[in-house]
Amino acid sequence: MKKFIGMISLLILLSGCAGESKPAESNSPESKPVQQAVQPEGDRIVATTVAITEIMDALEIDLVGIPSSYKDLPERYKGVQEIGNPMSPDMELLLSLKPTEIMSVTTLEYDLKSLFEQRSITTSYLDFTSLDSMLSEIKAIGEKYNRTVQANAIVQSFDNKLAEIDKKVEGKPSPTVLILLGIPGSYLVATEHSYIGDLVKRSGGTNVISGEKVEFLASNTEYLQQANPDIILRAAHGMPDEVIQMFDEEFRTNNIWKHFNAVKNGRVYDLEETLFGTTGNLAAAEALDQLQQMLYPE
Repeated sequence: MKKFIGMISLLILLSGCAGESKPAESNSPESKPVQQAVQPEGDRIVATTVAITEIMDALEIDLVGIPSSYKDLPERYKGVQEIGNPMSPDMELLLSLKPTEIMSVTTLEYDLKSLFEQRSITTSYLDFTSLDSMLSEIKAIGEKYNRTVQANAIVQSFDNKLAEIDKKVEGKPSPTVLILLGIPGSYLVATEHSYIGDLVKRSGGTNVISGEKVEFLASNTEYLQQANPDIILRAAHGMPDEVIQMFDEEFRTNNIWKHFNAVKNGRVYDLEETLFGTTGNLAAAEALDQLQQMLYPE
């Protein structure tokens, strides 16, 4: 179990915690809500992941600390102190910022909890393992920091997207899906309890791995071949090009893959890292649109 937790943490670390991309700009009033209230004075908030940072920007909340990332962070936080990567932030630097709240994600709680507790640092671990849990966290943050208008607008936009998808897939047979989550040199199988697994479920697909309580499992190709999915999704994280090459090599040299219907029918898809992160993020709407094209091609 510790090995799996370590691999999952590494996925998050390598991907900058979720591979998020900024949501598409929109001129509609709903996408740019009027700020409801001035942020209470004295709040000194640190966001330790890219996903949280982008959500705080959408909620129009100031931060005193942000993660170090190769991804472009919101312009709002230009010049804000960087505190290191999500899995191992600089603790002394964090303390120097005198934060009133530090925000991380539940997926990293196992790695970070003791480090923060040793220094008596109060930390909130946000549950971004599914769309519903992410939206619940956004609403809670909005209520706590007087941003309910902004939070409700974000939640409503996702509710509209999910209703649109439900209407599209109504009455259609659900394709079976296998999700492989890879980092350089290794890969896991994502269950329906993983974030990408949740996106697949919300898009109308059926995960071939069901009845599990964890987010990820070790791969057993013989068992997976018996499940014979209609579609295989390959999520590459950390070093996407290298991981895709690893997947290509695995599928080319391991003869068992040629017996999968998904391979025979050319329904193996590589997921774009910036849209399909390891935790929930604001790129989910675009990710759902792409999944619709993969699961239900015209």
